[in-house]
Amino acid sequence: MVRPWLRAGLALTALAGVLAPSSAVRQVDPDVDADVTRQLTIAAGTLLRHRSQALVLKHHRDHASAPSEVYGVRISPRLARSQERAVRELQNRNRAPVEGGPAYTGARTSLDGGHAVRKGDRITLEAVENTVVRYGSGKVTQSVRRRFVFETRGREITLVAERVLDPDARPVNDPFAPTR
Repeated sequence: MVRPWLRAGLALTALAGVLAPSSAVRQVDPDVDADVTRQLTIAAGTLLRHRSQALVLKHHRDHASAPSEVYGVRISPRLARSQERAVRELQNRNRAPVEGGPAYTGARTSLDGGHAVRKGDRITLEAVENTVVRYGSGKVTQSVRRRFVFETRGREITLVAERVLDPDARPVNDPFAPTR
């Protein structure tokens, strides 16, 4: 004869075995693999490098527009227009660290430490932008955290937005609205 408490324990064990597969929540790792993160970082970094180069005075300026696709990542038309406006503003403003000072002679920008996370059809990449702009006998060095937003549709990835994460950062390669 089976005791009541033993019978209840066996029943609970059997019930747990039946319910476990259907009630188990499968955790999906939202991190994006290293190859895709690298692809996204290259695409985002290309836009930042394009803006940094706009600061450097060149006699025979290359008027190449921002690319519509980089390393298999599309650039949304809205973001591409925004980037073109930014490049024009940077080309037309004072290209020196101080008004009347020596002009910028070179610029180098890279993205480091990129971490991408997928949520539904969106991928968010956070990375540190490192920019060095040279002038005369000096240089300006900046490190700024940025976030880039990508949308996916099937295997197609489109960069749709970017912003600075550091609230007080004033990246040298970002155009600023005039303050009043």
